[in-house]
Amino acid sequence: MRERSFLFVKEPVWHANRAGLPQQLPSAARSWIYEAGSLTQRLRSFYGDSVKVKVLHQHYSKPFFSENRLLGLAPQTRQLVREVMLIAGNVPLILARTVIPDSTMMVAANTLSSLGDRPLGEVIFAYPDLARQQLDLCSVKPLSWTAKAGQLANIENKVLGRRTCYLIARQQPLLVSEFFLPGALALD
Repeated sequence: MRERSFLFVKEPVWHANRAGLPQQLPSAARSWIYEAGSLTQRLRSFYGDSVKVKVLHQHYSKPFFSENRLLGLAPQTRQLVREVMLIAGNVPLILARTVIPDSTMMVAANTLSSLGDRPLGEVIFAYPDLARQQLDLCSVKPLSWTAKAGQLANIENKVLGRRTCYLIARQQPLLVSEFFLPGALALD
């Protein structure tokens, strides 16, 4: 049986974005969490083409409970789950987890299932009818990460993350969770 997540021992605890929350975040994290554009493009503005995607996990597996709920999926269904790390040289920058329902894959003409080491943002931000639906935030403690993920990304402290539900073609959902490592936060 395939693992549910390369990144997490258990599902992160997410909180809805609400008024006043941005002011409570460190300014470096705030600018990344509320970035409206492609994080890959933003990273490339600092690092150029040395920004690469390292695929950690890409399999059909069961999403976490809150992911199923947010995407309107039945609890035990398998969807495409992709977990990656964005790096520049040997510097880990962002960990990301994407859940892509089958219905979204059909609308996207399977371009989402064959990304390989291509950044997701290069594909989804090219869709003319991409709409951001919801933004949630979390703070993940070091022990919540798997040992492999913690070691690979050099996680020693809490990591702030955002989870965004996008609609492709204004109807098909895609859930993207991104976690900002010190290498990215130091860029501001």
